Amino acid sequence: MAAPSRAAFWEARYAATDDYVFGEAPNTFLQAQAHRIKPGMRVLSVADGEGRNGVYLASLGADVHAVEISPTAIAKAKRLAAARGVSLTWEQADVTGWAWPQSTFDVVAAIFVQFITADEQAAFFANLARALKPGGVLLLQGYRPEQLAYGTGGPSEISQLYTEAQLRTAFSSLRIVSLRAHDEEIAEGAAHAGMSALIDLIAIKPEAET
Repeated sequence: MAAPSRAAFWEARYAATDDYVFGEAPNTFLQAQAHRIKPGMRVLSVADGEGRNGVYLASLGADVHAVEISPTAIAKAKRLAAARGVSLTWEQADVTGWAWPQSTFDVVAAIFVQFITADEQAAFFANLARALKPGGVLLLQGYRPEQLAYGTGGPSEISQLYTEAQLRTAFSSLRIVSLRAHDEEIAEGAAHAGMSALIDLIAIKPEAET
């Protein structure tokens, strides 16, 4: 999908309702990793949408940089942040064309970033890893191909869904702490609701050699 079409798609989706498409509560997997987020840590929230995850990370005391393609989603995120009494930095950008910082973040959170096409995936995964500081943690959750049978969220293209083998290969430069495929009932707004085929990755960038 070309970048202008992607931008138009997400802007239309977020602008279609005043409700939060994926809900206002943070992702459950991300909440379970809260112990990894320390006050003052620099955290990148990738394709942050309407702010549910970025706002949550900021509530833990992190210095959050949230990247999102849709201006309407960012406006909603700012309202959510104001309601929760937290502050973070937003940047409007398509993450497939963004000038990714390198060795910058203590934590990179990529939650359901499943619009990445097959020909974009290698560069996207590499950028997630490069953005981490040595010792930094990647927190990623997405859908597996089995999600197509559930139809409870996510893309219709199987190539945009994640497998264990794919993620293990893509992040072989990191130390994989946990790579878990599981089926679970989720409730994240109207767009992610019902039994889902999920995959979670926790991986750490090795410390620089001395």
